[in-house]
Amino acid sequence: MTATQTATRTIELEGDPAQSAAAPFVGRAMPRVEDAALLTGVARYADDLPVKPGTLHAAILRSPHAHADLLGIDTAAALTVPGVAAVVTGADAKRLASAFLVGIRAPMEHWCLAIDRVRHVGEPVAVVLADSRYQAEDALDRIEVRYRPLPPVTSITQALEEGSEPLHPAVGSNLVNSRSFRYGNPEAAFARAARTVSVEVEYPRNSCTPMECFVVLADYDAAEDSYEVLSNFSGPFAVHPVMARALNVPGSRLRLKTPPHSGGSFGNKQAVFPYVVLMGLCARVAGRPVKWVEDRLEHLMAATSATARRMRIDAAVEPDGRVLALRMEQTEDCGAYLRAPEPASLYRNHGNLTGAYDIPDLAVTNRIVVTNKTPTGLNRGFGGGQLYYGLERLMNRVAAELGLDPLDIIRRNLVAAEAMPYRTASGGTLDSGDYRATLEQAVREGALDALKARRDALRAEGRLYGIGYAAVVEPSISNMGYITTVLTAEERRKAGPKNGAQATASVAVDPTGGVSVTVASAPQGQGHRTVLAQVVADVFGLRFEDIRVNTDLDTGKDAWSIASGNYSSRFAGAVAGAAQVAATRLRGRMAALVAGQLNCRADDVRFAAGKVFSDANPDNSLSFSRVAAAGHWAPGMLPDGQEAALRETAFWTPEPLKAPTDADHINSSACYGFIFDFCGVEIDRTTGALRIDRYVTMHDAGRLLNPLLVEGQILGGFAHAVGTALYEEYAYGDDGRFLSGTFADYLVPTACEVPVPVILHRESPSPVTPLGAKGVGEGNCMSTPVCLANAVADALSGIAVDEVPSLPITPAKLAALIHPPEPPRPASTAGSGENPPPITTPAGRGLTGEGSREVPATPEQVWAILLDPMELAALLPGCEALELVGPNAYRAEVVVGIGPVRGRYTAEVALSDLDPPNALTLTGSGTSALGSGSGTGHVTLERTPTGTRVTYRYGASVGGKVAAVGGRMLDSASRLLIGQFFEKLVARAGGAAAPAERPSLLARLLRLLGVAR
Repeated sequence: MTATQTATRTIELEGDPAQSAAAPFVGRAMPRVEDAALLTGVARYADDLPVKPGTLHAAILRSPHAHADLLGIDTAAALTVPGVAAVVTGADAKRLASAFLVGIRAPMEHWCLAIDRVRHVGEPVAVVLADSRYQAEDALDRIEVRYRPLPPVTSITQALEEGSEPLHPAVGSNLVNSRSFRYGNPEAAFARAARTVSVEVEYPRNSCTPMECFVVLADYDAAEDSYEVLSNFSGPFAVHPVMARALNVPGSRLRLKTPPHSGGSFGNKQAVFPYVVLMGLCARVAGRPVKWVEDRLEHLMAATSATARRMRIDAAVEPDGRVLALRMEQTEDCGAYLRAPEPASLYRNHGNLTGAYDIPDLAVTNRIVVTNKTPTGLNRGFGGGQLYYGLERLMNRVAAELGLDPLDIIRRNLVAAEAMPYRTASGGTLDSGDYRATLEQAVREGALDALKARRDALRAEGRLYGIGYAAVVEPSISNMGYITTVLTAEERRKAGPKNGAQATASVAVDPTGGVSVTVASAPQGQGHRTVLAQVVADVFGLRFEDIRVNTDLDTGKDAWSIASGNYSSRFAGAVAGAAQVAATRLRGRMAALVAGQLNCRADDVRFAAGKVFSDANPDNSLSFSRVAAAGHWAPGMLPDGQEAALRETAFWTPEPLKAPTDADHINSSACYGFIFDFCGVEIDRTTGALRIDRYVTMHDAGRLLNPLLVEGQILGGFAHAVGTALYEEYAYGDDGRFLSGTFADYLVPTACEVPVPVILHRESPSPVTPLGAKGVGEGNCMSTPVCLANAVADALSGIAVDEVPSLPITPAKLAALIHPPEPPRPASTAGSGENPPPITTPAGRGLTGEGSREVPATPEQVWAILLDPMELAALLPGCEALELVGPNAYRAEVVVGIGPVRGRYTAEVALSDLDPPNALTLTGSGTSALGSGSGTGHVTLERTPTGTRVTYRYGASVGGKVAAVGGRMLDSASRLLIGQFFEKLVARAGGAAAPAERPSLLARLLRLLGVAR
């Protein structure tokens, strides 16, 4: 075992790849070869690739409702828009496709398009295919959809309530699966324990927001009844059979290809697979190739997210803090559909439910509910953040209740080094590591004592400062059988065993001695090409630049298996390991072929510095290129019975990965790293703002193949975790409308908000993987949120607050704990009307406002303008037509643009509570392809010496795509539209335009600089 330290500011790069063979490439901090294309702008992402002639562009009509019956779709008007070739609906899906497979035994269906009901905002309802995306988007406005809204289910609590509206009537309940597990004798442990300590937590939805959203290019070959799709799908390719089945073709007739580069995924791009099926269906209906590029609003609103989890854990605890047993209740919100590979998030960590701790007895109840929210899927660290948020908050609570140091509680319960490999209560095998020594190294090299002294000094000044800890194991290389633990043993026997984690790599030599490598793993920025070149160059004793790595994946010609893909931190251990196995086998075949020429045994042949030679006689050597060329140029001279050494493909799976036992024990991952984090945070007493003062993260990820790339993965995971802990929130209204569809409301931290952590390493190579490597890319997404939460708990303990806000821990939530409740806001005095009608805000994205403007006309003149249909039409921003349909009732066609969305609304407007010429109430509602809106406004007119003061108060609600643009943008847009209304009213009344309510941005900047304007 070795101990190393990597600080982000002191890491040394080894940039010369042509060093002597005595210094292996594996283990060096080498820059990524991928970066040249990225930095020079020549990288080829999916949207950069050429399309076939005649390709149509797709735009998706999405549901504005969280829950509604789909009564009918009229596409006739959309088909008349120039350039539109076809409109695809659920009827086409039902005719030509099938529902997706579901991972549990429940009668629930999920289709690529809504069939008879929509179950979340943003669910695809129809697709327009046109010659351009612009034409397709315009045609969306022409589709008329009739909905019957149903009561939405928006929380775990509501899903579990008796009588909640079932999302899937055939299931009859929104609790779609429940399983209980018992390992050891937890009842006896609780009976003899000195006390029980409990914690209840909720982990919210969040996502990882890759720079590149989904892209799908699909084509259908009618002659072969086959599909060819290029997509930035990242795997697991276990979903390939799911896609093929949904398209009603054998797997061999769905050819799936990936682009050369990816703008990130972090698990999210697994969720592109329903759109692969959808665009394949569209290509079949239209008879032409189809391209679809997802925009950011669609991605945030309807792509995927991490699961929300409610968790209660009870611990049987001894007086010294030793935990004897755990009782866990985990309830998972998977959104509207249990989309493959869910319930992966709940079961991925089943083998390591006790984390890094030696806890022999365990009872678990897992529940899965559906709600009217976007279906969940893989998200960096999937399932780990949820598990450890509960487990590490529990260990912190144990320390608090016993009056002990949290660090001592962690020390006391860690698995001992001499117990390795350690079998967990639920069946996981922790393969290697010395957790206690790793913790002590982190305490020493991370300067914890100095941090404690800083805390004491700042607290003496009256400041809120806390230190938090987290100790977790990071699983990597998922067992394909872990998800089947959701089934009973009898159900598993009927379905057949599932286990292992097949990784695939091919290594080939060409006639000039060049070496090429292909792997069945779609990179997302990790540095596959760099690491694979390091590994294979070491095997053959070649220069780094002699190795060519191709990471494009084509299921029509490349070797792959259903376990293929880029997920669950499997690259370093499994994929790079498979490449090492393939290269080693090919080297062995080459050694056998050349041994006769070198007059030695094959076992004595060595490969180094571009030469092949006998270990006993290094001077008698052949060039690698000559040996490689033999099979190409002179196959007739090969020794009898031996094949040419041209190519080797390795399929490797970890031996310890077995199917679940009848007692539900499962080793859910091949290997397990260890992470110990500690941090210091300060909370501003006035504002509640949280500042990360110092963060130390220690990783034992086995053998480090490239320390520079490892550091990049840790920094990326840490940044994602800071977002989860402090900023990012999928916000929904009570009616299920999505409210954070832009980065104005879904706050993603930038480099300014993410401090540079101190990164430490300790290497304990895994005995399971060929290279001894373990996963490292997801760990901080598991450890950092709870480490920060524990630090917040420590900081708040100084003011006797025994509570940590729910994630994300925002300044507003912290301020509410620090300060007493504010007094209620005084009633508004705006307006002059007596007892004006109350303004209520409907459910959804709520907008409220009030104000007044001076109009140079009498109240009678203003009243006449407001009640004249032609005048009213001229005042309404974006109004293209206004039709009187009843007494003071109108139907309007309005085009409104808000931020990144623009659409045509059909609005119903009515005037009521008429008190001429003093007051009126205006109500309205509208629908469009972008969503729905409704609202109420009260207007009063007050005579003044110069005309009339018009005072208004309004409450409004919008849903669908418009609501998703976020509150900040909507508030600004509503003020802008109201401003336009009054500008027009002033102009119609014969006066000059009113002055702007606020100085321009330029004017404010000039004033800030001291320049009058």
